[in-house]
Amino acid sequence: MTPDVETLPQEPTDTSETYNLDELPHDVEMSLFDHLEELRRRIFYSLLAVAVGAIGCFVAVKYIVQLLEIPAKGVKFLQLAPGEYFFVSLKVAGYSGLLVATPFILYQVIQFVLPGLTRRERRLIAPVVLGSSVLFFVGLAFSYIALIPAALKFFISYGADVVEQAWSIERYFEFVLLLMFSTGIAFQVPIIQILLGNLGIVSSSQMLSGWRIVILGAVILGAVLTPSTDPLTQSLLAGAVIGLYFGGIGMVKLSGK
Repeated sequence: MTPDVETLPQEPTDTSETYNLDELPHDVEMSLFDHLEELRRRIFYSLLAVAVGAIGCFVAVKYIVQLLEIPAKGVKFLQLAPGEYFFVSLKVAGYSGLLVATPFILYQVIQFVLPGLTRRERRLIAPVVLGSSVLFFVGLAFSYIALIPAALKFFISYGADVVEQAWSIERYFEFVLLLMFSTGIAFQVPIIQILLGNLGIVSSSQMLSGWRIVILGAVILGAVLTPSTDPLTQSLLAGAVIGLYFGGIGMVKLSGK
């Protein structure tokens, strides 16, 4: 007779199968004050990155201003108050610094929320961050190439034989910067859909069933986000949002949700 041999537990061949996707990989207890301290540190790093980016952009602000003036062909810009161009330069440098520091800010946000995410949620970080960044810059480009020229063409042609086109440089850059960043934010619609779909909150079929409400919402969004009142700019932005929404449905559908 052979002696009894104690059976040892077998190691799983695929370690990925042992992972529970709904568990926290590093479940570390932190007090409320620890969370607040961590948040304060991440905010400080982000603000520091924005300040460094703004200072660097202020050095080259003349070229940035000239680039943003290109869509307004044939328009003369005026400085209507002492120091107006200086404050416009600060504003342009601030927005540009925020844009330059965006990847670092996203990194700080990820580092802050990462300990509280499950393995399933962590799988979404890379595609969501990458997709959000790409769509934001695509939105900026779409605004610069399509929306701003369309809006300016409308305003320049309207009453061109009645008034001379001489604009306040401050008002112009408020219009341009607001429209560009609003468009970049509006282009985040597919990212929101992917998050809702993969977290099991809304399915692709439910998104598709509400297409009438989405079209109405896109029209309202186009009217709210565009600082101009011309229907062409609003229609272009609303059409882009609707296209992105249906594209997001397709991406959620491909992910099996």
